Amino acid sequence: MVNWPIPQTVIELRAFLGLTGYYRRFVKNYGILAHPLTQLLRKKMFQRSPQAQQAFDNLKQAMSTTPVLALPNFSQPFTVETDACDDGIGAVLLQNGHPITFLSKALSRPHRSLSIYEKEFLALIMAVERWRPYLQLQEFIIKTDHKSLSYLSEQNLHSEMQRKAMTRLMGLKFKIIYRQGKENIVADSLSRVGHLMALQAVASIQPAWVQEVINSYATNPKAQELLTKLAVQSPDENGFLLHQGIIRHQGKVWIRDNSTLQTRLIAALHSSPIGGHSGTNAT
Repeated sequence: MVNWPIPQTVIELRAFLGLTGYYRRFVKNYGILAHPLTQLLRKKMFQRSPQAQQAFDNLKQAMSTTPVLALPNFSQPFTVETDACDDGIGAVLLQNGHPITFLSKALSRPHRSLSIYEKEFLALIMAVERWRPYLQLQEFIIKTDHKSLSYLSEQNLHSEMQRKAMTRLMGLKFKIIYRQGKENIVADSLSRVGHLMALQAVASIQPAWVQEVINSYATNPKAQELLTKLAVQSPDENGFLLHQGIIRHQGKVWIRDNSTLQTRLIAALHSSPIGGHSGTNAT
């Protein structure tokens, strides 16, 4: 990293930022350090400047000297601190006050028009979704600087976004604590530099029926019982386990006796173009 050659083209600069961006969660103020370089990607012509050269040198130095974060200890509780601003959200996963990993993400155009309450709520949900494997084994604490969120469990859910998001919290044991903004330094800083890291985004794809399976748990008493049980012990004595929000039994997705969902899954896995049965002519 120290001997990395000076980028001469936009492609070479993207390669450098792609590598450093992969480790951005371990670098303090990564968005600020990389800002002069990311600005070059937005211009039609690649032109180096003294500020860009200084940013290049500073980023190489930061990448080669950044401290290693702590490894998680699953016998101790986790703490999630979240924050949101106009352009992005930020969060940090901690244990005994020491950071385990960071999250900083720019908000899309539709999400920027949300109210501050909805943005803070979105930051909370996205952080929990990102770190679910760390959080599903025992009770954890969520700290936010938006006071109304500390009463989330007592509120009526009015919007469709709130109802969908709350299904992702099912089966998790957590406590939300209000923390003044001036004390929520790390998450606040990450939320404000999230828009600078929009070029280092990673997307994942999953079938639509996976989310339908998760949503079906909300009206299934047996699923609610299992989610509560698996939040403490996964897998349980009967072989049920919770993986990425989905209940599984002996390696298979568990959907109970939901006939509508069964029919849709059969159609998706049998009759669709990717299901393996494309018809006589194609076969």
